Amino acid sequence: MRQCRHSDSLTFEPRNPDYVQRVREAFAGQAMLASLGVELCRIEPGFCELQLPYREDISQNHGYFHGGAIATLADVSGGFAGWSLLPEGMWIVTVEYKTNIVAPGRGERLIGRGRVVRAGRSLTTTEIEVLAVEQGRETLCATALQTLMAVRAQPEGG
Repeated sequence: MRQCRHSDSLTFEPRNPDYVQRVREAFAGQAMLASLGVELCRIEPGFCELQLPYREDISQNHGYFHGGAIATLADVSGGFAGWSLLPEGMWIVTVEYKTNIVAPGRGERLIGRGRVVRAGRSLTTTEIEVLAVEQGRETLCATALQTLMAVRAQPEGG
């Protein structure tokens, strides 16, 4: 797991002591994230930080990160933050998220930092910051609010 700069998060107790390994395995199994080049940097109970290095094929016409890449990073950062708190046998799905792009995604990479705001029995709320890193300086480029729902995991092949 790559080391990334981070800010403090709320304190939560995971309901699965193996949450780190579980998140790593689930992250590694998502082909879309691999194709985009998303990297898992940090996972803690109720917190997830991801990075997305810049590539021309995930940019828009002006050379900034495409809004779809920004929104994907926000969704997944929040999703894994929420999933880190669930017990074994449960999965998380996004019910809703709203992303506001507040500045161009310009730079060498994006950082997505998802934090759980409230973890309920079936619904979890997260807030996410997406930061553009240019010449070592982080600039907020998007903020998101997300609602996640806990669902029973499907058995293999089901």
